[in-house]
Amino acid sequence: MQLDDSHFELRLADCEADLHAAQRLRYAVFVEELGGDGAMVDHATRREADRFDPYFDHLMLLDRRRPDHDRVIGVYRVMREEAAARAGQFYSEEEYDLGPLRASGRRLLELGRSCVHRDYRGGTAMMHLWAGLADYIAAHGIEVLFGVASFHGLDPAPLAGPLSLLHHRHLAPPALRPVARPEGFQRMDLIAEADLDRPAAIRATPALIKAYLRLGGFVGQGAYIDRAFNCIDVCLVMDVATIPEKHRAIYQRGGAS
Repeated sequence: MQLDDSHFELRLADCEADLHAAQRLRYAVFVEELGGDGAMVDHATRREADRFDPYFDHLMLLDRRRPDHDRVIGVYRVMREEAAARAGQFYSEEEYDLGPLRASGRRLLELGRSCVHRDYRGGTAMMHLWAGLADYIAAHGIEVLFGVASFHGLDPAPLAGPLSLLHHRHLAPPALRPVARPEGFQRMDLIAEADLDRPAAIRATPALIKAYLRLGGFVGQGAYIDRAFNCIDVCLVMDVATIPEKHRAIYQRGGAS
């Protein structure tokens, strides 16, 4: 779909070349910048990939002003329940028990691998991606969004404040609460709520997580230590029906134009 900015284009990947371009941006962000790795990361071709990629739809933001081989500057991958059935599971089920979400009977959409080229951060790139995501949600009747988001590093001690804040203030209701799997489980209630330095905890929370919280998002029970990607993950859940009206412009297409 063409956006108002004539140099931007937002669309789903529709061929192998598109997927490879998305994976190259992911490599630049998740591997080169953040130190991630994995069994299917291809260092020779500089692509971050996994076995789930063929089952996801890949939302891509391109800047037409850039060279043809380097136009993808933002990506988001999304997977509906039908695709998860073909894959055998959702990606997040590697880390979280999604039993409550699956039992809810609601239309689910998993989000993941969201990233923006370093030269476009702080601008409108993420807003454009969210505009495309809103269109996708509407087109497929999605009711609940979920996916893992990360804190960089493997040591929970420096993250005690933000993790505790998420646990005390933003824990998902039981009917929509994923639980981190035992092999990577990390408690989030590391500091009592009364002892929290809330402003400092908010400052230490990644921008993407804060954006989901402003939209009414919740987190699952426990964080998960992801050693391959050098990060500590939390599972975010968002009920589309409960997004506050004052924040709908953040994700609706009109607010991203």
